[in-house]
Order: sequence, then C-alpha cells, then structure tokens
Amino acid sequence: MKVLVINCGSSSVKAAVLDSETGERYAELRVERLGTRECVARDGTEQHSIPEYDHGRALAEFLPKLAKVGPLAVGHRVVHGGECFSTPVQIDDLVEDQLEALSPLAPLHNPANLAGIRAARQCLPDIPHIAVFDTAFHSTLPRRAQYYALPQELSDKHGLRRYGFHGTSHSWVAERAAQFLGDELARLRVITCHLGNGASVCAVEYGRSVETSMGMTPVEGLVMGTRSGDIDPGILIELMRKEGLSVDELDVLLNKNSGLAGLSGVGRDMRDIEERAAQGDDKCRMAIAVSAHRLRKYIGAYAAVMGGVDAIVFTAGIGENSVAMRHRAAGRLSFLGAHLDEEANRNAKVSRSNPVAEISAPHSRVRLLVVATDEAHSIAASTAELLGRDAIAKELIIPVAISGRHIHLTQEAVETLFGPGHTLTPYKALSQPGQFACEERLTIVGPRSQIEKVRVLGPVRPKCQIEISRTDEFKLGIDAPVRNSGDVDNSPGVTLI
Repeated sequence: MKVLVINCGSSSVKAAVLDSETGERYAELRVERLGTRECVARDGTEQHSIPEYDHGRALAEFLPKLAKVGPLAVGHRVVHGGECFSTPVQIDDLVEDQLEALSPLAPLHNPANLAGIRAARQCLPDIPHIAVFDTAFHSTLPRRAQYYALPQELSDKHGLRRYGFHGTSHSWVAERAAQFLGDELARLRVITCHLGNGASVCAVEYGRSVETSMGMTPVEGLVMGTRSGDIDPGILIELMRKEGLSVDELDVLLNKNSGLAGLSGVGRDMRDIEERAAQGDDKCRMAIAVSAHRLRKYIGAYAAVMGGVDAIVFTAGIGENSVAMRHRAAGRLSFLGAHLDEEANRNAKVSRSNPVAEISAPHSRVRLLVVATDEAHSIAASTAELLGRDAIAKELIIPVAISGRHIHLTQEAVETLFGPGHTLTPYKALSQPGQFACEERLTIVGPRSQIEKVRVLGPVRPKCQIEISRTDEFKLGIDAPVRNSGDVDNSPGVTLI
C-alpha cells in the first residue's frame, strides 16, 4: 500500500509517500524552521523559501503535490498516546479531541502533531488517516516499570506514570536485528539504543518492551541534545529557590538548554562536540564522557532486568554514525559476554538498502549491531496493518478462557513425585482438545509461603511449569515473569511436594 507518512515536529515537517512493504520512497518533503523568516521547504530536488509559514500553511501548499503520487492512506506520527491509545487508531473528530486533551503531556510535540493532522485531514478528506503513537510499543511495560514512587492518589489523578517514547524506532530496529540474527524476536532479549538529538534505551524481552529510559515525558533518561535526562529532583527545587526560576523557565532549562548543549557549551551536535574534544576542549570531553557513562549504565541495568541479553543495537543519528560513542558504550561490556570488534566498529556503515552491520567480535556471545532506523517505514507498515485488520475484523471469532492456578509436569517429575511407573489420572476433560485436569494435586512452596492442593493438568509436558496469578506470586514471594506457555527460561524456581 502507498502511504503518506507525516511527522510534524515543533518547528519542522517531514513527509514522504512510501510503499508500506518495501519502504520505497515515491516523493518526499522536508520543511524546517517553521514560523521564522528562514523557513524553507525541500520538495524533491527543489528548495522553496516560505517565511513565517506554520504547519497548516506549509502542508496546505505542498501536500497536493504529494497526493498526486496516489497514497491510499495517511499515517501520522503522534508522540504521546497517554493511557487512551496503546495501538494505532483511525482518526476522526473524537480522536482529534482526545489528542488535544493529551497535549499537556508532550507540550513540545503533540500540538505540532495535531496541527499536522488537522491540516492533512482538510487537504485529503477522502482517504483514511491513522495515528501511530511513539508510546504504543511501551504499553507492555509491567506495572513495576510504569509507576513512580509517589502517592498513588496523585498518580491516578494526574496520570503520572512512565510511558516511554521512540517506540516506532525501538520496535523497528529490534525486528530488523532478529531478522539479521535469523531468529524470532519472541525468542530474544534485545537492548535497543536510539541515540539522536532525542535518545532512549529500551529492554525488549521476547518481543515486548519491559523497560525504557524515557518516562512520563521525553526528558527522563539519557543525556540528549538539549534535554537533561535523569536529574535529582532536589536540584530543581534548589534552582527554583536560589535562581528564582519560574515553572516555565525551568521547563526551558531542562528541555532546551541542558544535555549535550549545556555540558559542552558549543551546541547539541555530537560531530561538533567530538571535534572540539579532540582539540582539547574539556567541556566537550566531559559532555561525551557523561553521555557515554549514562548509556553504559542503562545497558547494564537492562541486562539485569531481563536476566541477560542476546543482542545490543545502536541506531539513530549518533548510534548509526558515531564510532566513538559506540566504542565508549560497548567497549567495557565483556562481563556480559559482549566483545566489540574495533575494526568492524570503525568500518560500520548502514543505510535503508544495507540496514544492519555487526560490530561484535567472532567470539562474542552477545551480538553487537548497528541498525538503520526507518520510523517512516514503520509508521507506513503500522498504517497498512491497521487498515488490513479492520477489513477482516468482522470475520474473526476468538474464544478466550481464563484458567486458575495449575501445574504442568514432565513424566520424569510425575514419577519422582508419585513413584516409578506412575501416570497422570484424568479427572475431567478441558476445553483445549486432548487436555485434562488430573486427580493429582501438589503443594507449591515459595520463599515466603506455600499454596496447597494445586491441581496438575495433563498430559505430561516436555518441561515442568507452574502457572499462577499475580496475587499468588506475592503470596509465594517469587518474581514470576509473563511468558508464552512452555517458555520457562530464566524463570524462578519453586519446590513441589
């Protein structure tokens, strides 16, 4: 499907018509410095001066030309979906209103996204418009990764929780990494490092985002181009007291005057900072060191969160192009089994046509990869997928059942518990063909407590597995991961009596 993808930033517009399957570009538009006298639009090979244009006026002028290519749908990047949107959604007037209500959560991004949506819907009213959310991929974060340690009444009242961002990029490069490794993403633990002017890290455990460095807003986490990343909240209180900063001034400090720009004093561009550092500029050297230190710290933490890691991926402007940053981040990870090949790192080049380069040494247990992100292609694919699902949704009937706590055993475990030659005794059949509840019951013993008379289900399985509720998890005192049935790697152990 040909999809027009629109990405409106606070002062820019990026748009392209592309094939949702192959990513081939048919037409592209880039508008920069909106609202200023220097505003320019690059339409293919032509450049146009459009002083003082805003999002609506720029799109009204240039979208008709892109529309001539014949897109069947429009995919819009929306930074913050809040608690309302965890998947792509077709835009109507109600969705527009909901997006407007979410603007305070991402004041630098969502209003611009919404301006682009309104302008595009007015210019192209006869084709579907789909919103694809940066936060959607992180909707799988477990509650322990979502919550801030604030009174829950306040958190619930104001929607204070961790949402995460760059989801379209993290999901895209994780999938490309799995393809390169010849495996399914559902079998891998991947740490994706999106390093650009905005930067974030994501722990992708078996296809799901389980932790990410950005939080309720894109300010949390890594050192970024102009954003501070992690900072002691007490510092902010101290600055407000001693410098007399207002809330708005504090917002500008954290979002626009901090990060690499604040540390280096020369701006946010890593290329300029690396060049000045090589000439002896101590502030620039400090900016690089602090940024790399924080990145390496997150990588180590996320390996611990997932109980290991199979691949570490670097992507986006800095991740794809800064040899030095990849060296600093990956050069001391041998304790994880990740060994950097310095020559491969120096020679790594990626593009849309050659999207993956490996920079790990041959003996590295953890694969180190550079992967070209393509958020426009990701948005186009999500747009086409949603429209395809909607076309067949009325024909789908999916039965859903809920089971209580139960136990699966191997034949070896059955004989260990009940004696040599023992076979499971059917009690009654289950809705799943060939499966049955058994007469046999066991006691599950955890570090904190135990649960008695838990029924065994048959037939026997290749692996032993206990399936319990979240409440049971806390009663037993274990940390039970959410997994596909039969996937027990790195799960905690219990005792069966």
